[in-house]
Amino acid sequence: MTRLLALLLILSTPAFAAEAPILTGRASVVDGDTIEIHGNRIRLHGIDAPESGQLCLDARNRKWRCGQKSAQALDKKIGRKTVSCRINGRDRYGRHIANCYTGATNLNAWMVQNGWAIAYLKYAQDYVAQEQTARNRRSGIWQGRFVQPDQWRKGARLSTDAVARADTRQGACVIKGNISSKGKRIYHLPGTEWYSRTRISEHKGERWFCSEAEARAAGWRKAR
Repeated sequence: MTRLLALLLILSTPAFAAEAPILTGRASVVDGDTIEIHGNRIRLHGIDAPESGQLCLDARNRKWRCGQKSAQALDKKIGRKTVSCRINGRDRYGRHIANCYTGATNLNAWMVQNGWAIAYLKYAQDYVAQEQTARNRRSGIWQGRFVQPDQWRKGARLSTDAVARADTRQGACVIKGNISSKGKRIYHLPGTEWYSRTRISEHKGERWFCSEAEARAAGWRKAR
């Protein structure tokens, strides 16, 4: 039995099959949420970064290349260090989905906490706290206005009405004030059970709040 065959047999046993596979090596940065190791393209789990050609507005309402800067920030953080990625699946494009590290640093979390990506609530809520930190500090893309990357991919731009609606999430006003089918006014905080599933329809009287005190003063109660 060759060593290769023996290794394959070991890796196919239930004990090893239950372990999440790990890809390790020198990484090249594709964009702010995607890297490549040994020809394997890897999408960073739970985050969404501005696209390579995406523009944002800074605190003085000036356009800047936020997508390019996001990728550069990730590239600088990795440098020449070895990256280890724990794979937990694949996306519809065939890319690996993973949490990636340089030493003890979780790169997914680092990108969100420093404002170079947002928590991708559509798929996970792992990095909501890091996003709140970046938002409070006005770090990276939070220094001004931007289109959420998923909306940008659908065609929304800073000059469109769609962006004006999308921008309601920007700044610190991220508490969702929902009105139920029974007319009850309930607000949802980021990271809570129903937050990502709640859609705000302002024409129905629903709204966004910047603080819990503001929500309560307007007659909304916290979701149980």
